[in-house]
Amino acid sequence: MSDDTHRIVDIQLDEKSVVSRSPQVDHERKVAIYDLLEDNTFRPREIDHPGPYALRLSIQENRLVLDVDDESHEHLVKITLPISVLKRVVRDYFMICDSYFKAITTLSPSQIEAIDMGRRGLHNEGAEILRTRLDDRVEMNLRTARRLFTLVCVLHIKA
Repeated sequence: MSDDTHRIVDIQLDEKSVVSRSPQVDHERKVAIYDLLEDNTFRPREIDHPGPYALRLSIQENRLVLDVDDESHEHLVKITLPISVLKRVVRDYFMICDSYFKAITTLSPSQIEAIDMGRRGLHNEGAEILRTRLDDRVEMNLRTARRLFTLVCVLHIKA
């Protein structure tokens, strides 16, 4: 996919599904969106439209929903994935992130690094699950899947 049009140029999250966020989570959301828009590869396989694309992410009825529009926000395709395929890795990722944020104030640098390695490993696992489960519907690279996984996690946070 060397064509620069197969990319996301706008991304929105369904803010109704999240009641409140900590400053750390809001920062992660902003960084993931910025990084995603700077460098991504995304091509829905079901349509002939070359992009670029606007994407809305939401969780509806226990499904991850990716509403893909063209640059002018004309709807192109809705892609869904049962959220249950990500449930375990999201839960584990939240647990290790909680441990990490607690550790940075009390543990040694080597202990923090070990927890962070686990956190990155779970993040990669979630991104691979997302990428693999959507592969028949969307072509994307691992960097794009990692950033989308971060945003899926943000959508899961309930106050």
